[in-house]
Amino acid sequence: MSNFILQLISGGYGWVGSLVGLAMLAINIWFIVDSIRRGEYLWTVFLLFFPLLNIILYYIFVLRPSGDGNPLAGFELPGAADRKRIKQLQADIHYLDRANQHLELADIYMSQGNLELAEKSYRAAFDRDSEDEDIRAHLGNCLARRNKAAEGLPLLEAVCAKNPKHDYGYTLMALAEAQGAVGQIDQALATWRQVLTMYAYSRARVQYAELLIQRKDYAEARKQLQGVIADYPFTPKFQQKKETVWLNRANALMGKIPNSQ
Repeated sequence: MSNFILQLISGGYGWVGSLVGLAMLAINIWFIVDSIRRGEYLWTVFLLFFPLLNIILYYIFVLRPSGDGNPLAGFELPGAADRKRIKQLQADIHYLDRANQHLELADIYMSQGNLELAEKSYRAAFDRDSEDEDIRAHLGNCLARRNKAAEGLPLLEAVCAKNPKHDYGYTLMALAEAQGAVGQIDQALATWRQVLTMYAYSRARVQYAELLIQRKDYAEARKQLQGVIADYPFTPKFQQKKETVWLNRANALMGKIPNSQ
């Protein structure tokens, strides 16, 4: 580390100098980390041993060309990418008004939990292309989540009849949920069984078990729930947050199964 920077930090040039020294130290550490991230290891060495000059050179020759002079280029607050994409899609829709643009916009709203706007955009996509499999499936799923399962059911049925593996089985699970919501319990049970012949989603096993408990099929329900609980410790870390919801639900449902059963 440069002796000059150390003198600044130690107060050799007063408290203002100390602040400047700390700022330079922070920037140097930041640039070292950035150089490692970029694989610019020669710059890492220069920044470590000759920081005073190379802070300026690294900014000019590496950061400025890659980020328009902004060292924060590439950093975004959570949700910033979605907001930018929403604005871009809204502009594209204004000029082009294509079904796939409405679909992408709806998918973003859906991921944000804004079901009202999602439904509006899905309907706009459907009006422009009523045959597209993704549009029908996603609109049907959105309607089911907005307590309009009866309206969404025909859309989900049509897609799943043609392609049961659509969206890796998620459309089939949405169909089972919609069937359960409108009181078609036998159909829902059959659909959950169909899902579980192809996938081992906790979402499917727990909701299937829930219906089995209603039918007093406790042995099969226990088997499904125990599977969810046993599998959880082996779930990848990045997925455990989502799976925790189903783990908690499985544990709660296990408490509803009579011990004698």
